[in-house]
Amino acid sequence: MKPAALLHPWSQRFNLKLLLLVLAIGLGINLVGLGHLALVVRSALSPADLLLLLQLIGLLVVVLIAAAGIYSLVSEFAFWEGWLQGLPAPATLFDPCSSSAGPHRCYVVYLDGIHQLERDHPPRVSAFLELLEQQLTEETLLVRGLETYTVMPVALAEDAGSEWFWRRLFALQEQHPNGLVQLLAAVLVQANNVIKVGISSDRRYGPILNYELALKISLRLAEAGFRPDTGSRIVLTGYSGGAEMAMGVGDYLRRITRAPVSIISFCGVFSGNQQLHQLAGITTIVGSKDPVAAFGRIAYPGRSPLLPLSNWNKALAAGQVQRMVIEEMNHNGSHGPFSEAFRLPVIKAVLAALELPPVVAAAAPQQTGY
Repeated sequence: MKPAALLHPWSQRFNLKLLLLVLAIGLGINLVGLGHLALVVRSALSPADLLLLLQLIGLLVVVLIAAAGIYSLVSEFAFWEGWLQGLPAPATLFDPCSSSAGPHRCYVVYLDGIHQLERDHPPRVSAFLELLEQQLTEETLLVRGLETYTVMPVALAEDAGSEWFWRRLFALQEQHPNGLVQLLAAVLVQANNVIKVGISSDRRYGPILNYELALKISLRLAEAGFRPDTGSRIVLTGYSGGAEMAMGVGDYLRRITRAPVSIISFCGVFSGNQQLHQLAGITTIVGSKDPVAAFGRIAYPGRSPLLPLSNWNKALAAGQVQRMVIEEMNHNGSHGPFSEAFRLPVIKAVLAALELPPVVAAAAPQQTGY
């Protein structure tokens, strides 16, 4: 019998649609600076030299992205085989002697989009989270600063196997005088995050990545005072690609923490391939002018209404999914969810989603496997 990996097209296995989509987003964010840079380059180089330069840059990007993808898969295998240390076993996460309920009845875990480079969020995101935190009740704790796209409890630049590469890449992005070099470094960092999103949505490699990330989130929750079986609930809040990571983590986190888990996504790009039937609810907050989230519904066949037996459509049919639309909101920039124009409407929508009653978890269906 052929291995399972050989039974699927190469493009499906590596989710190239999503990879190209989010790389386009990363380039789009820098269109103004890139356009100015292009004029300078065109005035200094002949057409033949410019073509050669573009070919070399394209080759470099393809090679580095492929290397990042291979490293991601190898690191998942190394963790699964027990070669990496850093994430504890689920049985050791929570103090078995402490069963008293803490002051927090709800833990809101924020999972950032692919722009995240380190634990500290970009200024606009930080301002958004600070304002959200001010609006939460005393019984609700916001857990922020999680690196969504690394599974080990360290920063990407501190990863034991690749810190030498990421430290140099971050230095190029922040300090290099050439704008093109800075742009390429930013795209490569985001490409690593896109690859993680693609792996999370994959039915073969995704369970490993999602389980690892669930352990990492559980570790942070334990540090924040969460204890199982105390009546507290967990809400995963994901922006853009963070919504996919939340979908992938949800069921594993529910099993590890033995607590109800729900998801709130805004401007989310996600597959809906994961096990969703026992989540306490899913709320999607979308902008009426968000082409990225809209394309996500097309890129993932499982979200098509033509496939009623997909996990996502089963969740829709069971009434687990609530959809909120914010008029005129885009995916990012001056009309994105972190802008001054739409920051408050998104926060109000998140607060409204937190007030929704939990959905009764459905009975577990027959296991179909991954």
